[in-house]
Amino acid sequence: MLLTIEINGQQVSSKRGETILTVLNRIGVKVPTLCHLSNLSPTGACRMCVVEVEGLSHLVPACSHQVEEWMRIHTHSPRVLKARKTLVELLLANHPDDCLYCDRNGTCELQELSEELQVRERKYMSRNKPVQIDKACPSIQRDPAKCVLCMRCSRVCREIVGVSAIDAVGRGSHTRIGTSYNRGLNFNACVRCGQCIMVCPTGALTEKKSIQQVIEALSNPDLYPVVQFSPTVPAAIAEEFGLKSSKDILNLLRAALKKMGFRQSFDASMAADINIMEEAALFLDRLQKNTKLPLLTSCCPAWVRYIEVFRPEFATYLSPVKSPQQIMGTLIKQYITSSAGVKPGKVFVVSVTPCTAGKSEAESNGSETRLVDAVITIRELIRMIRLLGIDISNLDPEPADSAFSISSSSGRLFGISGGHLEGLIRSINFMSSGQELSPLKINDLRGLKPKKEAKVRINKQSVNVVAVSGLANAIGFIDEIANGRENIHIVEVMACLNGCINGGGQRTGTDEKCLKSRMKALYDIDEEEMVKVAHKNPVVNELFEKFLSGPNSQRNQEILHKTPLKTSAI
Repeated sequence: MLLTIEINGQQVSSKRGETILTVLNRIGVKVPTLCHLSNLSPTGACRMCVVEVEGLSHLVPACSHQVEEWMRIHTHSPRVLKARKTLVELLLANHPDDCLYCDRNGTCELQELSEELQVRERKYMSRNKPVQIDKACPSIQRDPAKCVLCMRCSRVCREIVGVSAIDAVGRGSHTRIGTSYNRGLNFNACVRCGQCIMVCPTGALTEKKSIQQVIEALSNPDLYPVVQFSPTVPAAIAEEFGLKSSKDILNLLRAALKKMGFRQSFDASMAADINIMEEAALFLDRLQKNTKLPLLTSCCPAWVRYIEVFRPEFATYLSPVKSPQQIMGTLIKQYITSSAGVKPGKVFVVSVTPCTAGKSEAESNGSETRLVDAVITIRELIRMIRLLGIDISNLDPEPADSAFSISSSSGRLFGISGGHLEGLIRSINFMSSGQELSPLKINDLRGLKPKKEAKVRINKQSVNVVAVSGLANAIGFIDEIANGRENIHIVEVMACLNGCINGGGQRTGTDEKCLKSRMKALYDIDEEEMVKVAHKNPVVNELFEKFLSGPNSQRNQEILHKTPLKTSAI
């Protein structure tokens, strides 16, 4: 049922049950928010979106108040602006004055609100007890002093990720965001996905920085620094610097990395092809023996941590194949650089990833030697490009300086939920039947839906596969399997909603438009690339012939499979 309301003197149609904020967003009227998340139910906790409704004595939060027929709304009246300014001043009373040193300086929502509302002095003073910065986690750093109690992080952790690693502690004026028993993120349920960082409006949650470590390695003449980057990095760099996302951006990225001082750069999509080949052989072996099904993919380190910590009964179903990041690190240290005459101990491997959990994975790979020495997020790479004065738009494109950067489009699809599974099915079909899957594109596994199911005919057998993104959605699906759901053969899980294109190490401020653009960039590559399947990658086939062995062989298990982490349920 349509209603007619008045907003700032303009007649506007709205639907019964809509919130005022929904209507405002639709007609292009911006009001500030701190606690609101578009894909979650409103809370009205921060009150920053208050508006004035004629006939009401109090201001109402636009995010949680529904429209009514009689409403005449003023979104920026003097009363409203004064209220919002007071709210910001009260938040600043408890906030440290270290904007110049803060990680979010220039991208802080509280800073933007202060500027927008012309806050020019500290009007209120508060005596706060010193709080300790939580630095123990290898992926995420938490500074409680900068928290504005918007509750975004706790809601995302509970409703999207499904682990509730952080939540509100205390009551009244003593309320704060904390962890269980105040033990810190490294000792509780945190899976290190970094989704809390993506929604935090201030610098209360940031990734654990590795920039200084990488710069020192680049300046060390005794080291041979090399870099690998995940499939989503080129599109994100194009997005940040206003460049067209195409094949050229890949070569511009390589040029920027070489300008930084990296001796060689590798596209980790090639390692994704190896992951596909190894996992395809593993699945066919399990399918033939009718054991340990469904196969749970293992390319997402946050998902792997969840299984090992919370659901160890499913650990045997989890693929033991290393993630592309770890496979690439293994190949670089054990084969690629050593064949070029560089000792493994001199090689410093840096990984650029959209995943904060990759930092944790690099520190706990289950082997004596680190396969990846430092992991930086896409945000950190962007900062390094600017820090080192590199004008990426004016660089000459740099082609791959190593054959080991050749990959199939299947390997690049790892960046989007369902993409790993699509590439995997292509190679499973070929290994089983000797024929290429036709058509190669599996439409049921494409798009931004959090759960996608497909039924594929492979060598006269029906194979049911599921791709789930958003760890909370995966937890629900795993519960279905535990409760007796059958006939599921492969489950691909990515902890971040929609996959790595929305990873915890991506640029902050990601919206649906960005996600669709990043997804399109990966799908366009799949359309344009000559080699679309992992089993036709000539470099991968050469590696299997000269360095590895047949997929899922004993030698490959020693090199490409990981030792289970020593974790226990919480």
